[in-house]
Amino acid sequence: MSGLVLKLGPHERVLINGAVIENGEKRSRLAVMTPNANILRLRDAINPEEVTTPVRRVCYIAQLVLSGDADAGEARLQLLRGIEQLSQVLTDFDSRQQLTAASRAVLDDQHYQALKALRTLLPREERLMAAHAS
Repeated sequence: MSGLVLKLGPHERVLINGAVIENGEKRSRLAVMTPNANILRLRDAINPEEVTTPVRRVCYIAQLVLSGDADAGEARLQLLRGIEQLSQVLTDFDSRQQLTAASRAVLDDQHYQALKALRTLLPREERLMAAHAS
């Protein structure tokens, strides 16, 4: 089976090309066969009031593209600029790998993959901000 496979829990919601889809009573798997479909798990969505840190801001821009609320072409420069700014602070090897993957994904119009790579940086950012606040 090719394409993206979504594993959904009971009543889990997902946004696919602007349409909210809710799973039924049982766990299920969906295969999304359309290339470049915009998909966002709503449990992973960042609410506007939660956009309070640099990584969250860049994630949110990618999320807006996936939800259809921002044009991919217009968001590209913002995403690449945000990733570049993050790379000035997150200099460890693993963070660099994730930022490089996110940049490549943005350049390839693979915004789900960009968001996925960027989300891995959220716990790291949280630890850095907590250490800085102490």
